[in-house]
Amino acid sequence: MRDEDSRPSGLPGNELAALLGDRFTTAESVRGHHGQGEGWHESRPPDAVVFPETNEEVMQIVRLCTASGTPLIPFGAGTSIEGHVVATHGGVCVDLTRMNRILDLNTADLDCRVQAGVTRKQLDKRVRGEGLFFPVDPGADATLGGMAATGASGTTTVRYRAMRENVLGLTVVLADGRIIRTGGRARKSSAGYDLTRLFIGSEGTLGIITEIGLRLYGIPEAISAAVCQYPDLRSAVDTVITAIQLGIPVARCELLDEVMMHACIRYSELSDFAESPTLFFELHGTRDEVAEQARRLGEVSDDNGGGVFRWATRTEERSALWQARHDAFFAGLAMSPAKRGLATDACVPISRLAECILETQRDIEESGLCAPIVGHVGDGNFHLIILCDPENPDEVRRGNELNAKVVERALAMGGTCSGEHGIGRGKREFLVKEHGDGVELMRRIKRALDPTDLMNPGKLLPD
Repeated sequence: MRDEDSRPSGLPGNELAALLGDRFTTAESVRGHHGQGEGWHESRPPDAVVFPETNEEVMQIVRLCTASGTPLIPFGAGTSIEGHVVATHGGVCVDLTRMNRILDLNTADLDCRVQAGVTRKQLDKRVRGEGLFFPVDPGADATLGGMAATGASGTTTVRYRAMRENVLGLTVVLADGRIIRTGGRARKSSAGYDLTRLFIGSEGTLGIITEIGLRLYGIPEAISAAVCQYPDLRSAVDTVITAIQLGIPVARCELLDEVMMHACIRYSELSDFAESPTLFFELHGTRDEVAEQARRLGEVSDDNGGGVFRWATRTEERSALWQARHDAFFAGLAMSPAKRGLATDACVPISRLAECILETQRDIEESGLCAPIVGHVGDGNFHLIILCDPENPDEVRRGNELNAKVVERALAMGGTCSGEHGIGRGKREFLVKEHGDGVELMRRIKRALDPTDLMNPGKLLPD
């Protein structure tokens, strides 16, 4: 692996400018924008940014950069929070947002193929008129290429699963400039290695994803959202665990602790709610199915001391509730505008969730930091937004220690260091603790596909 302070041996600026014209730039403002995501990691701009529009242009960009020893960093919407787009070694940032066409839509087979720069909301708007939707919802309007590269999931994962289960195939430009296509439109295959899932979650370290084949779903006949508040965190989490164990098919199940609700009430103007642990639910199905799910869920909630369910069946009401949930990260930051948010991402088996969250809450109290809890608890995934002053070394130290405690506990409980954010720069040290000797196999795959370590270097694998 390269030293972080090294730089490319020779930026192929003239060649890239000849290929792309004004879609090649070294402007400081553009480079600065592409040198950071939404997370707490230090900004490191690339040496140049390119805006390809076709697979062939990406192929030529990769070949030019490989020949000159120039690192390549894929870039989508810039919404990642683990430092995936930080140019730790300089190089060329490949911004795929102009590759934003929906290439193929097959309503009868419930699938589509899109370019990597298509965003989740753009796709949803296009297919909604056909009575379809794409379910993976990480909150941010991320590009689908970025979502595949990080193995994203989100609020609907408890029912519809994550990107790994919803990607049918990929088009990828490898480090040597070859274009390969993985998977297909069939719903299953036993033909050889599963190359599609090799690239999902690879974070741009094995190649640049340029096209994605996706599963689509029919819009349910009935959708109902509900909010219920609880006297304490255990009551809320126990409600979730029991509902999942009983097989109630909730489509979304989100937890906000009392600190997070304090932030959201102010940021999203949720004045009708109390500052207490809260669950956001959504149910999908026929009208009879949703009614039965609601009845059973209400019984479970009552048994755990839950308050009155507040139901929202109209689209605008549901949208307002889920927008408040999606804005939780920014609501947390608004509590202390001078601080940055270190967002953790732990996922544990559902049976250990209450224990894990309650122990984490004690860690927060001992740290002396403000760290609201929010999460997709229906699949055992939760986050802290640890607020730290980047100019205060002691706060930064305590924030990193708290983050490490959360991850170590998740691993000890049979969970993972990252349920959905990916590894990027921020969690490389934990990869060995989770996968052991498996990391060396990952290194061998990396060396086989990218022997000169030019594809998003310094990410995912520990140095």
